[in-house]
Amino acid sequence: MSGPPSMRTRSSAPDAVDRALCRSALWEALAVGLGPPTDETVVRLASGDGAAALGEAAAALDRAEGADLQPLVAALAVEPAPTLAALEGAYGRLFGHTVRGPVTPYETEYGEDSVWQPQREMSDLGAFFRAFGLRVRPDARERPDHIACECEFLLVLARKEAHALARGDEAMREETCRAARSFLRDHLGRWAPALGARLAREDPDGFYGALGRLTAAFVATECRRVRVAAGPELLRLRSAAPDPAPTACVPAAGASVE
Repeated sequence: MSGPPSMRTRSSAPDAVDRALCRSALWEALAVGLGPPTDETVVRLASGDGAAALGEAAAALDRAEGADLQPLVAALAVEPAPTLAALEGAYGRLFGHTVRGPVTPYETEYGEDSVWQPQREMSDLGAFFRAFGLRVRPDARERPDHIACECEFLLVLARKEAHALARGDEAMREETCRAARSFLRDHLGRWAPALGARLAREDPDGFYGALGRLTAAFVATECRRVRVAAGPELLRLRSAAPDPAPTACVPAAGASVE
């Protein structure tokens, strides 16, 4: 993660390009934070300097959209700052080493029991990714319905929206906005609030609890922005789920996220 994009204007009401870039910074933070921890997680999110930089993007969205994200970003910098080893231990404890840890990060594990619905959801995710030049990476060890992969997809859409706005490409802007709305309605917005709430309950005073509260709040804010209903903070898990081949979303050859 390269850090929050610089604001092109310092006015109290950032323009549409700046708002899209700020949203991309928040989606990038969630994609990094909700994936397996690395040194980047510590530097960009769990440290005071990293949280402060991300807080600038959150504060801009707060001013523009009436949200209250900046305090939740600031809370990521818990004291004392966790080490990478500590984050790895917490991640393993919370998310587990199988599909069903205390907090499952996979979309298709949530919802009513169904033989076919998880497969339909996975197929629909693949269609979204392919439509924007993304593909599953055969050598990866993650599924496309992982929370981090879904956040990464919305990061791509936010950056494409910013690029379209900067170029005055209304067709591209409409396409990306329509896709973001559909994706939040049918996928991430439906289940991410429940994942965030679970994290907050399981790790109330830790980094991942703070990240869970930010996840739930930002996804709800985005759902309000595009006028779709956010999912509940209590969502049942399916009693069984298919086990697709592990994959992860990455840019296709030649694809651009600009």
